[in-house]
Amino acid sequence: MGFDLDADQREFAGWVRDVAAPRLPPIVDGGEPGRVNRDLLKTMGQLGLLARLFPGVSDGRATREAAAMELCLLRESLAGVSTEAETALALQGLGTYPVLQSGSAAQVDRWVPAVAAGDAVAAFALTEPEAGSDAAALRLSAEPDSGGWRLSGQKMWISNAPDADFYSVFARTTPDAGARGVSAFVVPGDRPGLSGEHLDMLSPHPIGSLVFDAVPVRADELLGELDRGFSVAMRTLDLFRPSVGAFAIGMAQAALDASVRHAGERQAFGGPLKDQQAVSHAL
Repeated sequence: MGFDLDADQREFAGWVRDVAAPRLPPIVDGGEPGRVNRDLLKTMGQLGLLARLFPGVSDGRATREAAAMELCLLRESLAGVSTEAETALALQGLGTYPVLQSGSAAQVDRWVPAVAAGDAVAAFALTEPEAGSDAAALRLSAEPDSGGWRLSGQKMWISNAPDADFYSVFARTTPDAGARGVSAFVVPGDRPGLSGEHLDMLSPHPIGSLVFDAVPVRADELLGELDRGFSVAMRTLDLFRPSVGAFAIGMAQAALDASVRHAGERQAFGGPLKDQQAVSHAL
């Protein structure tokens, strides 16, 4: 290998597994499929797992983003315990990081500690019916109104929608300007004109659509600079996308461990299944 984990990194990974394994799987099993598991988020907040997404939040200074390696270790280790818990944690980070990275001090103070404590559910509202990977093709419009804006349009396939307490929303503030005409906003989930519905999908976490019917947003709910929202989205995705690979490794290791256990316990043809050549070769 080109590198190895140091003692502190191994200790951190072990801590994640040790605190998560006794508490989280039973809560996951008790959740409702396709809905936000608030009990799970609250427990992860109490265990200090969510706070590791936001260095300094426990001391009232949530102004730094997690190091990429620590985020990878957190996601890989948690995935080895529960993929549902890992996904819930990752979605909290994805929805909150536009606020952490680009928001004002007031925006950070309002939302980040609540997410770290497991008291608020975040969502990252970028994708639309006709704008996914091509985020510069966003059509959700933000029309100027009384010192703020009104959002009109639709978002689709949004994780944690429509149950989130707030959304990092990306909307078009300048028509026909591509990526240079997109702005980011933090929008509370109870804002008038905002509605949505769950989508029935093969997913362990909630995914839904959102409809914005002239939803009012204030000037102080702009994240970063006007027409610079595309860079807000990409900055968050640049950090979280590499850790998806770490999540997959943790999940794959958990699957292999479960397979080895089963093959050692399951009796077939006069012995454990692992002694069968076709099984042992695959493992």
